[in-house]
Amino acid sequence: MAIRQLSETLINQIAAGEVIERPASAAKELIENALDAGATRIEIATAGGGKALLRVSDNGSGMDAADLELAVRRHCTSKISETLEDIRTLGFRGEALPSIGSVARLSIASRKRDSTGGHEIAVIGGKIAHMRPAAANPGTIVEVRDLFFATPARLKFLKTEKAEAGAITEIVKRMAIAFPAVRFVLSGSDRTTLEFPATADDHLARMAQVLGKEFRDNAIALDAVREEISLTGFAGVPTFNRGNSAHQYAFVNGRPVQDKLILSAIRGAYAETIPSGRYPVAVLSITLDPALVDVNVHPAKSDVRFRDPGLVRGLIVGAIREALARDGSRAATTGASDMLRSFRPGFQPNSQRPQGGWSAETSPSRPFQPTTGFGERPQASFDGLSMPTARAEPQFSPPSAPEPNARYPLGAARAQIHANYIVAQTEDGLVIVDQHAAHERLVFEAMRKALHSKRLASQVLLIPEIIDIPEEDCDRLMQHAAELSELGLAIERFGPGAIAVRETPAMLGEVDAHGLIRQLADEIAEWDTASGLSAKLEYVAATMACHGSVRSGRRLRPEEMNALLREMEVTPGSGQCNHGRPTYIELKLSDIERLFGRS
Repeated sequence: MAIRQLSETLINQIAAGEVIERPASAAKELIENALDAGATRIEIATAGGGKALLRVSDNGSGMDAADLELAVRRHCTSKISETLEDIRTLGFRGEALPSIGSVARLSIASRKRDSTGGHEIAVIGGKIAHMRPAAANPGTIVEVRDLFFATPARLKFLKTEKAEAGAITEIVKRMAIAFPAVRFVLSGSDRTTLEFPATADDHLARMAQVLGKEFRDNAIALDAVREEISLTGFAGVPTFNRGNSAHQYAFVNGRPVQDKLILSAIRGAYAETIPSGRYPVAVLSITLDPALVDVNVHPAKSDVRFRDPGLVRGLIVGAIREALARDGSRAATTGASDMLRSFRPGFQPNSQRPQGGWSAETSPSRPFQPTTGFGERPQASFDGLSMPTARAEPQFSPPSAPEPNARYPLGAARAQIHANYIVAQTEDGLVIVDQHAAHERLVFEAMRKALHSKRLASQVLLIPEIIDIPEEDCDRLMQHAAELSELGLAIERFGPGAIAVRETPAMLGEVDAHGLIRQLADEIAEWDTASGLSAKLEYVAATMACHGSVRSGRRLRPEEMNALLREMEVTPGSGQCNHGRPTYIELKLSDIERLFGRS
């Protein structure tokens, strides 16, 4: 077969397959052009999910007739000249407009700010239909109709109009967060109008517009620098989480990206603080020398490639973890809201309560029995967190000072209900603490701290416990026996299909060795790699902490409850357990008074 040159129209249609995948892709490219033109007001209108109509209007610098003719040709751009090493604009490839024009009916009306009149150009199916003078305000209006009419096969791969309209909404949200000084309006016959007024340099105010006002109350500021790469933004407290990752926004030099490295770093930073199936809320902005990042990885420009990905990942993980250690122990404000809703008339308990919420249900088989310490003796006592007696319950130290008052952040313990929840009074409300979840976090943080200093203290079992498990699980465990020993868990092989447990971590007290060994074997089988267990020791510590914490149903003395509260106040991440569930819910006095109609 002879080789021949493809036509310009066919070349543009092929390019459109990569650049314009759906209406949202076209919207992204057109909004980027408006922002690069210096627009402070951008209006987007859609119909049919963007398939029938997509119109983007801006008040940017505009174009004259010569610019318009070049704008619809491939690889014509005003944004770069000779190199890709210093890209400081959102667009730079010069492919968007000709790609759209090759598969749709495209018209562009534009006028420069200092010009007395404007011009309009139309491109239909890759061919210029007309170029003529036109009445126009300063700026540009790009109108795309009948997207993919020239390539009907592509229409079959599009989703419903509602889904396509939703994808355009997400694009606008990402752009709005990145450019808070720009006013965005999204409207059309297929949607309700969405408007984001400009907030100047107040990024958090814009984030509240997009993510909801709750984000402002549950966000922790980030500001870190490592080797001339800076990271700013906000990370939500762990108990303020969502059911998918759609609420994670990342920007590189102002460009919205959906980079796997960044998303992976966010997931790693929140390890052991977010429950499985839940995702943190975060907005990250990375600023670095354009020469250190390649934004030309894909025509859609949503992926980037860093020259030093390890440095970027370390910066993100370190900054978020430092912020969580500093200010992430507080409970999400949404927890109190969920609790208030549960008290309202007509509330029906749901078997799938939202993460971060608290259920007001009571168990008919467990009547209300508050523990106040007056005449009632606990089932067991606590003498010290670090060195309990062998086979004792997990413990923490009662404070030496008198009973604390309500001026402590978590207040003073007043009762224990259902042998599991501690009720504490604060200066301006009350706090309800899940004793098992809270102590689990305290034990885990103690184990994590000890990991970086010395071998954890262990307690020798008088009679080793023999656990029968499959031979392959025995092999995996014994490969990491030395690493487990650092955590205070001493194991030996006991025949081909059994493990002997000779020592357990002292701080865990009495441990269900059978359950612990089987769970560790399952976890190692799932993520054991050539890097070994050393990189996963914190996961193992979290598993051990869960098996050795104060159990639900255990009665505590008032001084023990207060000791737990004081430990929580000084422990990083104590607002959630190792699985990400909240350890306490705070209810303000004003909320309580509102429940009783007093305010």
